[in-house]
Amino acid sequence: MAAASYPHAHRELDLRGLNCPLPILRTKQALRDMAVGECIAVQVTDPHAVIDFRALCDTTGHQLLHETESGDVLTFWLEKGP
Repeated sequence: MAAASYPHAHRELDLRGLNCPLPILRTKQALRDMAVGECIAVQVTDPHAVIDFRALCDTTGHQLLHETESGDVLTFWLEKGP
């Protein structure tokens, strides 16, 4: 069985244990310091994060490349938009 292939992350954030709105706020802060086209992988445990991260990408121009769920940990890969 082949290993799963995920986008290359230039930066990773471990935001497990934080609740809304902190995961989104910290992700937005990290994205400000990144170059357009770079990817960030964000781990969270807030169950509402799925809605929040999709909305972030819909309203900011960043792209949600991939998302996974393993137990209670959600991981989102976002590419910084213009």
